[in-house]
Amino acid sequence: MSRHPIVKWAQRSDVVFITVELPDAKGAKLDLEPEGKFHFTAASGVDNVPYEVDFDLYDKIDVDECKTSATPRSISYLVKKAESKWWSRLLKKEGKAPIFLKVDWDKWVDEDEEDEKAAPDMGDYDFANMGGMGGMGGMGGMGDMMAGMGGMGGMGGMGGMGGMADMMAGMGGPGGFGGEDFGDDDDAADDVDDGDNADANEKVAAATGGEPAASKPQLDLNSSEQDSKA
Repeated sequence: MSRHPIVKWAQRSDVVFITVELPDAKGAKLDLEPEGKFHFTAASGVDNVPYEVDFDLYDKIDVDECKTSATPRSISYLVKKAESKWWSRLLKKEGKAPIFLKVDWDKWVDEDEEDEKAAPDMGDYDFANMGGMGGMGGMGGMGDMMAGMGGMGGMGGMGGMGGMADMMAGMGGPGGFGGEDFGDDDDAADDVDDGDNADANEKVAAATGGEPAASKPQLDLNSSEQDSKA
């Protein structure tokens, strides 16, 4: 069974202000009829508890000129009267009003004071024409809002900073951040002068008291083996 939210109302000679206090309303829908039918439905809370307001307003209304505005805590309707005149009450039915229907004292003025007082302060409300409304649809949902923002596109698509391989290539590769070419190790070895090797060999021989390594005779292992056997 549906519950009834708190409903507040006030009026001017040409319009009626109706505010439905329902925090975090989901799937809010309002059906209006020219004869004065006002039927509101929505859900709220983690359990999606259904809420409903079903009024027969005091007199006829101009459905095409009715407007709505929503905040996180309430939904407000500006209902245009078909004829500019002061209503003696909000509902067509006489008698005691429903317990959830209250006067909106923040917007209320008496009939004889209407010309003396300024229009009610509607705050930051941006009333949009309902145009048959067909239900507010939960105000579009966060998913639709993010889709409208283009999904943020990964902040412009950093693309992995262009790839480490590309970054290293742009730095000239290993070898001193400038891509110095030290050449091939084998080529470097070939560049050493053979004369330098000979000089180095002679110096080692002089230091050890022997002959240069290049001049030492090679041992004949086969000849030595034969002498020992003999």
